Amino acid sequence: MNDTGMDADVVDQVGEANYRVTANELRQFVERIERLDAEKKDLAEQQKEVMAEAKGRGYDTKVLRKVIALRKRDKDDIAEEEAVMEMYKEALGM
Repeated sequence: MNDTGMDADVVDQVGEANYRVTANELRQFVERIERLDAEKKDLAEQQKEVMAEAKGRGYDTKVLRKVIALRKRDKDDIAEEEAVMEMYKEALGM
């Protein structure tokens, strides 16, 4: 018997069962993350293909990326940034 009043063999069995459950759960997390990484890679490849298609149709992909980034932002933030940019350009005589 140990401090818990349980037989040492029972404690070892419970500990091993907990370890197996933890190892199994950990394995599941790792496998889910690996699947998500694979999906992310596939999506990135698809985005690359769409950009190549747009470029092939004559679109400027650098500008296209900027437009996509702008669409993610708040319109007020964009307007403020553009106003500051114009002020700086004027100050520099541009």
